[in-house]
Amino acid sequence: MQERIVSKNEAGQRLDKLLAKYLKFAPQGFLYKMLRKKNITLNAKKACGSEKVEAGDVVRFFLSDETLEKFTGNSPVLPPPTKIPAKGEHLPDGLSSNGSFMADGLSSYKSFTSAIVYEDEHVLFLNKPAGMLSQRATEKDVSAVELLISYLLESGQLDERELQTFRPSVCNRLDRNTSGLLAAGKSLAGLQELSRFFKERSINKYYLCLVSGRIDRGQRIDGWLEKDGRTNKVQVYTEERTGRDKICTEYVPLANSPVGTGQTPGRQGGRASWQTPGHTPSAPQGHAAREDLGHMGEATLLRVHLVTGKPHQIRAHLSSIGHPIIGDYKYGNRKINDRYRDAYGLCSQLLHAYALVMPRTDGPLARLSGRTFTAEVPELFRTIYEDRTWEASACNQFILTEEGQHGDMEFQGSSRLHLGGLAKSHE
Repeated sequence: MQERIVSKNEAGQRLDKLLAKYLKFAPQGFLYKMLRKKNITLNAKKACGSEKVEAGDVVRFFLSDETLEKFTGNSPVLPPPTKIPAKGEHLPDGLSSNGSFMADGLSSYKSFTSAIVYEDEHVLFLNKPAGMLSQRATEKDVSAVELLISYLLESGQLDERELQTFRPSVCNRLDRNTSGLLAAGKSLAGLQELSRFFKERSINKYYLCLVSGRIDRGQRIDGWLEKDGRTNKVQVYTEERTGRDKICTEYVPLANSPVGTGQTPGRQGGRASWQTPGHTPSAPQGHAAREDLGHMGEATLLRVHLVTGKPHQIRAHLSSIGHPIIGDYKYGNRKINDRYRDAYGLCSQLLHAYALVMPRTDGPLARLSGRTFTAEVPELFRTIYEDRTWEASACNQFILTEEGQHGDMEFQGSSRLHLGGLAKSHE
């Protein structure tokens, strides 16, 4: 006889659904037969399978070890996820030879914990680096989900047995080369509530990006998005047709950088101080000194409110109005992108999921009600920003909601933009 105590992340579901997860290879008829014969019991009583289980309930299996091994896949739990590699341990596919994801890895326990913006018993908000997958596309991929589960295992918040019936996961997706806030559910209640918020669009999502050209006023733009699966690109249209999704994007210019105002990277010269103490921007190998940035053309720092959330929406929508995101080779201006690549080694879009504003709520996520969470922009984003001279836009307040909640980013004076330390949360 073996027994299983129902955990809080297994509670609230029907017994037959839970048994199908325990004995994943067993035919449904077998499960009901074992229930009728009392070979499977709930709290030492006969059950029919329709009962809703609660945390602490005891499920007993009066089955042979051979039968259990057969119907569990020769293991009482699912295979464990990819672990965060220890020092000297073989690295899984997807990690670089030095154990990092691209330039900003989270492959170590320490680096993962340093990227956590907020965490409680139900949820975890992570500042994802560019280059990391939100969810894996193939079995060999290592994504934020695998690292999340590994972190929870390492920290003792999850055991491998629980993974048979519940797997923590992220609730929003960012493109691989977009950095910023990922929201994950650690518990079943957290995962369900966060997923509901995103589905209902009750979470306000704000991004920062650097775009080509000058934008002087904020705007709400609507359109219709269609994806081409062959090229993994989307196209924005102004009219509705079958197969197209309605999209809505709002943006506000925070600062403009005119033509000819760039300075040699690495120098201050009265420009915006948006720099980590002790950090001096350095040119990529082969570029001991970068050229003056005036030839880069005008640029604008935008705050974008993602009203709808479709694949590549911000990137394609801004490109469709003539202001592509700098560094975006899929939807942007190759000539301009090449200049930034040569000067900085920039190979991906300067798009950062900066803030999440939570809805008013009660229940398991009541402590998040109405709060704003922000994530610090990547170092390369900061470096490129501060290597230009900026003029504050008329829209020079980084206001997130009409109620006046705001992040840690605001204008001071006419051309200075400060980004404080990583703000864990704001009431």
